[in-house]
Amino acid sequence: MLELSEVYNAARVLKGVARRTPIMYASRINPEVEVHLKCENLQNTGSFKLRGAYYKISQLSDEEKSRGVIACSAGNHAQGVALGASRNGIKSIICLPAGAPLSKVEATKGYGAEVCLVPGVYDDAYAKAVELRDKEGYTFVHPFDDLKVIAGQGTIGLEIIEDMPDVEAVVVPIGGGGLIAGVAFAIKQLRPDVKIYGVQAEGAPSMYKSIKSGKREHLDSVKTIADGIAVKEPGVNTFELIGKYVDEVVTVSEDEIAAAILALMEQKKLVSEGAGAVSVAAVMFDKIPVKGKKTVCVVSGGNIDVTAHNRAVRRGLVKSGRDCSLILDLEDKPGQLSGVLHVIAACGGNVVSIVHERNSASTDVNGCKLHVELETRNHEHIREIRESLTEAGFKIVD
Repeated sequence: MLELSEVYNAARVLKGVARRTPIMYASRINPEVEVHLKCENLQNTGSFKLRGAYYKISQLSDEEKSRGVIACSAGNHAQGVALGASRNGIKSIICLPAGAPLSKVEATKGYGAEVCLVPGVYDDAYAKAVELRDKEGYTFVHPFDDLKVIAGQGTIGLEIIEDMPDVEAVVVPIGGGGLIAGVAFAIKQLRPDVKIYGVQAEGAPSMYKSIKSGKREHLDSVKTIADGIAVKEPGVNTFELIGKYVDEVVTVSEDEIAAAILALMEQKKLVSEGAGAVSVAAVMFDKIPVKGKKTVCVVSGGNIDVTAHNRAVRRGLVKSGRDCSLILDLEDKPGQLSGVLHVIAACGGNVVSIVHERNSASTDVNGCKLHVELETRNHEHIREIRESLTEAGFKIVD
């Protein structure tokens, strides 16, 4: 059974190890909500996972430490365990999904761990870690379903209440549930009136479905850009704590996650991974009832691969109306292309790519297709451009 005293003990142990991350005001995330960001993406190792992993390792017996530790992770827990083990002079082996971002794999090695890449997702890495634990006798450090790990994550809740005592709502990402279980437990013990909302990706809604059904659900597969929360089945302890202390769990789409990653970068100059941005996405797109409330979104991590970040930003631009692709059917005669470009220029659109396609099976024998990619201001600007092209006599097919 989790006790608040354990969370306070974790806070004492973590002093000088985990950074007390800032709470940053973000006025433009949602104009109808007073949004603040708890920036765990600025934490040592780049995510909140250091807190729970280090505290768990610090509480092991000498005999458990002597056997070395093993863990499974989508990447962030791996780095926390690796750093915690190396600082305590303990051998560590980390099983990661083979598809984990290269940046997370290399960082884990850099903190001193031995890495074992496992085909599949987090749950496959978990099965391999358990196999090695049983075979070699390592001490297993669970990424979320361990009360000491949960207590370590709960120190974030203590910091939120101490730094912003008048907070009204806290929004937290959910994978296996360790982060929100700790945060919700700590906050509800101190301020039971504060609303706690959990957020999952639509492509990995294991806790969302479990809460809806009233029992732990196992997903056949998960697929999301938020790789840090791509978990097929929630934990036993986390499911119980979330059911007791969390007010609501919602999901956000891939496009909404991408838009949140873009917003954090543009508005606050913060790099967030997909898992870290889901809390912001839920507030941006009104998935939770926090209008008019002082709300803290936990940005849980910033360990995103550069190429993945680039893809997310491009997708976020489309979701936000900042990038637009049009396909037009044109008559194959002089002046058509210049006419299209004149209309777009008059509306203030910036053309970044053009593909002129003749002899397509889907076009008239005397016609052609024009694919145009534009930089735009917002969705209203896109509507203005489309309407102007139509008024000028051009046929938009997509």
